[in-house]
Amino acid sequence: MRLVIARCSVDYVGRLEAHLPSADRLLMVKADGSVSVHADDRAYKPLNWMTPPCTLTESAITDEDGEEIGEHLWVVENAKGEQLRITVEQVHHERSFDLGEDPGLVKDGVESHLQELLAEHITTLGAGYTMIRREYPTAIGPVDILCRNADGATVAVEIKRRGGIDGVEQLSRYLDLLNRDELLRPVTGVFAAQQIKPQAKTLAEDRGIRCVTLDYQALRGIESNELRLF
Repeated sequence: MRLVIARCSVDYVGRLEAHLPSADRLLMVKADGSVSVHADDRAYKPLNWMTPPCTLTESAITDEDGEEIGEHLWVVENAKGEQLRITVEQVHHERSFDLGEDPGLVKDGVESHLQELLAEHITTLGAGYTMIRREYPTAIGPVDILCRNADGATVAVEIKRRGGIDGVEQLSRYLDLLNRDELLRPVTGVFAAQQIKPQAKTLAEDRGIRCVTLDYQALRGIESNELRLF
C-alpha cells in the first residue's frame, strides 16, 4: 500500500472525460495495482480511480528546454486504453506499507446463510437456473454465486442483507472481469438482497443488472405472505 498526499490535478481519458482541478488530495496505490484519488470528504468513495489490471508509469515533467520543473506525471492505463493522468505538483507526504495477506471478509450469519440457501434453491432466481459454484474466485475477490440461466448463459450473483449502491458497484467490477473470460462471457448480473435501496435498484437497472428481493424465511421453508421477487 502506497499513500501519497500531494497537490495534484487529475484527468480521466476514456469513454468519458473528466477533470479534477489542482487541489490537495490523497493518492492510494494498492498492491493489486489499483490507483484511486481521494478528497478529505465523501466517506470511502474516491473522486476517480482505475481498477486492475492496469499499469502505472511515473515521469518528470520538463519545460521546453528539457529542464525538470519539479512536477511529475502519473499515467495509469488499463487494457482498454483508458487513462488516469495525475499531475503531481507537490508531494506533502509519502509512505509505503506492506499489509500482508488479508484473510478476507467474514460475512454475518444471515448473509452467509442467504448465500447457502440460495445456492440450494437456485431456481428461486428463475426456472431452469443451475449452479456452477459458490464463492467463484476472481482477481478482486470471490463472486457469491456463479450459475447459468435457462438459456445456458453465465450469471453472477451478489448477495447482501441490505442492498446498497456499494453492492451494485462491487458486482459491476466482478462483471467487468468475468466478461473478459472467453469461456464465461457474456456474463450478466443479479443483485439479490432482503432489502434493496431505491438508488441501488436504479443504478443496477441502468447497468443491466437484475434485482431480486430474497425472502429469508421462505428460503428456510417457512411460508410467507409477502412478495418474494420483483
